[in-house]
Amino acid sequence: MAAPSMAAALAASLPAPQAAPTPAAPTYEAIPASMSKAIDIEAEIPLTCVQLDGMVITKILKHSREASSTTAHGLLLGLDLDGILEVSNSFALPNHTNDDDEKATKSIGRYQASMLRSLKEVQGDDNVVGFYQATSLGAFFNQTLIDTQAIHQDRLRHGGVVIVHDISQTARGNASFRAFKLTPSFMDAYRRANFSTAGLVSHRLTFSSILEEIPLRVRTNALLNSYLNMLVTPSTSSFSGARPGEATTSALSPSYSVLDIGNTGLTKNLEQVAEAIDNYRTEEGNVAYLSRQIAREKLRAETYVAKRKEENARRVAQGLNPLPEEDVSRLFRIPPEPSRLESMLLLGQVDAYAKSLESNAGTGLVKMYGAKASSGV
Repeated sequence: MAAPSMAAALAASLPAPQAAPTPAAPTYEAIPASMSKAIDIEAEIPLTCVQLDGMVITKILKHSREASSTTAHGLLLGLDLDGILEVSNSFALPNHTNDDDEKATKSIGRYQASMLRSLKEVQGDDNVVGFYQATSLGAFFNQTLIDTQAIHQDRLRHGGVVIVHDISQTARGNASFRAFKLTPSFMDAYRRANFSTAGLVSHRLTFSSILEEIPLRVRTNALLNSYLNMLVTPSTSSFSGARPGEATTSALSPSYSVLDIGNTGLTKNLEQVAEAIDNYRTEEGNVAYLSRQIAREKLRAETYVAKRKEENARRVAQGLNPLPEEDVSRLFRIPPEPSRLESMLLLGQVDAYAKSLESNAGTGLVKMYGAKASSGV
């Protein structure tokens, strides 16, 4: 499977955090006051914005379009400066669907190390600041994304970010890019591997508090802006005998896709909602089965302890020595409480599919009422 392989490969290739030794008498020069806010040596300035270069947007769009499914993912390269994470480059990671986990992990790790080494040789940006992931209908909650982002937040300077690209929105003409990072409360529960019911309550975790969104903006140079403005600006036709309707032309032909009132997208969206609900019910059934097993084992252990106490009380009343207390955990194998993380992620998928359905259905209704009004029916 490619999903766990990506997280394992990143964990193997990224440098492990090491505590820097504290010199007794530092000899380096102090940072000037004018640069103390821009040069964030200790990563103390929190991230306030993610800035994507136009070339990165183009690469992600191209990779997502050419990928066979929503498995397009890759690394983001750049630099954090004065609270702004500037993403200046990216490259795609291979997707191995037919190989086993160990072989795929080694292959992705070698490819990533080779790409970073090549970028360093040509003086390109080789500082990993996060990764991107393609998704459909806004449902990006999955275990692979969580594991990969957790690795980044443990090993990168500012923890890195994940850029989520919704290919279904792009197909409708709206390029969707969002930046996220894991919340501190979720990271604390993740490090402790404590996703039991009590752990979720103590950390106040729900599917909406797993990730926090960071404002994102796109940066393009002046030359590209001028070129885009030239494409959309109407120009006078060079033909002298052109009709009035054809007197002005544009390099980009008009698009009427927004007027399409087809419901093919709604059908797929409804199928995804139904599938996500079925998966959630299956997971809840598994959790309920494990909870019943735990309750039965605890009841057996409590019954045994109660009988032993009664027997010791009778022996003491008869003047006999009480029986030694035994370790209940050795006599009864009480399984640990099941993790509720998968249930939270499935609820996040259901919520994302429902919001996408609401948006698409609302837009479709507006188009249908508009078509009805214009036809005079």
